[in-house]
Amino acid sequence: MTNNNPYNLIPLKPTGRNETNSGNTYSPEDMIKIYEQQFLTQVPDEKLKEFPSVLKGFYDIDDNTLDICAVVFDAVADSCIIYNHKVKVGDYEILGGLVKEDLVEGDGYEVKGAQAYTLECKRTFLINDVEMSYQFNLFVHGDSYSTLTKKESLLEKIYWFVSDGFEENLLGDPDNQESLESINEALASSGIREMDLTTIYELVDYIEDSIIDDDMVEALNTLLDNAE
Repeated sequence: MTNNNPYNLIPLKPTGRNETNSGNTYSPEDMIKIYEQQFLTQVPDEKLKEFPSVLKGFYDIDDNTLDICAVVFDAVADSCIIYNHKVKVGDYEILGGLVKEDLVEGDGYEVKGAQAYTLECKRTFLINDVEMSYQFNLFVHGDSYSTLTKKESLLEKIYWFVSDGFEENLLGDPDNQESLESINEALASSGIREMDLTTIYELVDYIEDSIIDDDMVEALNTLLDNAE
């Protein structure tokens, strides 16, 4: 940390100047880094308003270039920014093989027709480059599927904190319930800055949308084809 770089911003080499000579230009990879630092840099509350000017001054860019950084991030980056956290989908792992399930009449499923299976799976997520595991049981029946999340890893506990509902967590048995405070203590022990409720809810939405991707679907279809 120096007086010229009080927030430890990453030094980047410009590729040139823009058409109006009002600021530097950067490679797409470096524009992504600039965009990420706009949100991931830890800034004291009293400095939040002045930080965008510090960021633009450090890289010698104007508002238009900063807007372009956002466009490049959305188009190219393999991660997302949820408030002041970078979240990225990691690899998946299929744990074991398909297990046939016998459906019972009245469970809400069509007993006749496609065979039902369950499968243990794990997906890795990275929050601010810290790997976190998320294990779940996948139930497959015909063209439909559902998931049941474990309750062991921190990321799984965050999911259940949201799924069970904030009020239930407040009113439930404190020895058996996660709290926002206990979640943030666990995040801090992993080197991840604290999250507010809005961030946690958006994180869970992102997880639910991302645990099964095209590559995993292809692998699952192969397993199902072989089973039949």
